[in-house]
Amino acid sequence: MIARIDGASRGNPGPAGAGVLLEKDGKRLAAESLFLGRATNNVAEYEALLAALRLAARQPGGPHRLTIFSDSELLVRQINGEYRVRDSNLARYHREATRRMKLFPRVAVHHVPREKNVEADRLANEALDRAERNP
Repeated sequence: MIARIDGASRGNPGPAGAGVLLEKDGKRLAAESLFLGRATNNVAEYEALLAALRLAARQPGGPHRLTIFSDSELLVRQINGEYRVRDSNLARYHREATRRMKLFPRVAVHHVPREKNVEADRLANEALDRAERNP
C-alpha cells in the first residue's frame, strides 16, 4: 500500500491543510483533504502523516505494509532518524507517528520531489481553498 502525503500552510503559521492519497496496485483506495486551522507547515506535514496512518489502518484486510511518500525533507529525515526533533511541539507529533507506525508490519517513509507529489499537494491546498470560501 502506498500513501502520498502533503501539508501546506499559508502564512507559516497560518491556515493549514493536509492531503493524503492512499493507493494499492496503482488504484486509488482513499483520499483525504483536511483543514487544520492555524498551524506551521511542519505541523501540517505531520498531520498529513498521521492522517495517512489512520486511513491505512482502516483499510480492509488489517494492517498492511505501507510505503509513504512526502516532499517534506524534514519530516522524512526526522521519521527515519536522520535528524533530531528539536521542536517540542513536533516531538509530540513524532512520538505519535512512531507509535502508530508500530501497528503496521512494515512502514517505509521516502522523500520525493514536490513535482512528484502533485496529487497530495492538490488535496492539501483544496482544504485551504474550501476554508477560504467558507470561513
